[in-house]
Amino acid sequence: MIDDTEFIKIKNKSEAIRNLYPQVSTITPGDVWKCVDENNASVEIDESEVTKEVNRVETEYSSQAYARKRIEQYPPLAEQLDLLWHAIDTDTLDNKDYRNKFYTMLKKVKEDNPKG
Repeated sequence: MIDDTEFIKIKNKSEAIRNLYPQVSTITPGDVWKCVDENNASVEIDESEVTKEVNRVETEYSSQAYARKRIEQYPPLAEQLDLLWHAIDTDTLDNKDYRNKFYTMLKKVKEDNPKG
């Protein structure tokens, strides 16, 4: 059985291979990774290019950590839309309160989880 760290390495390398070699249909990890196309023909991969792509994918994933945290903290979309509707409904006497609540609710999530 593999641990989480090994699983993530396999997942990242598999994703990198699929990004670089879209014709690959099956990937078999191991000491030497075996990649074949839909006709079961072997596909040669350039390990140095795969390593570069793994690094790019990992960097991109890491750079989006703030976004994944924000998603967890935002209120449900239905609640956001309701507040937004009230905030722009000019016939509502207390629409300023809704505007403030809508704005401050989203602003707090963004401030608690800044980009980069």
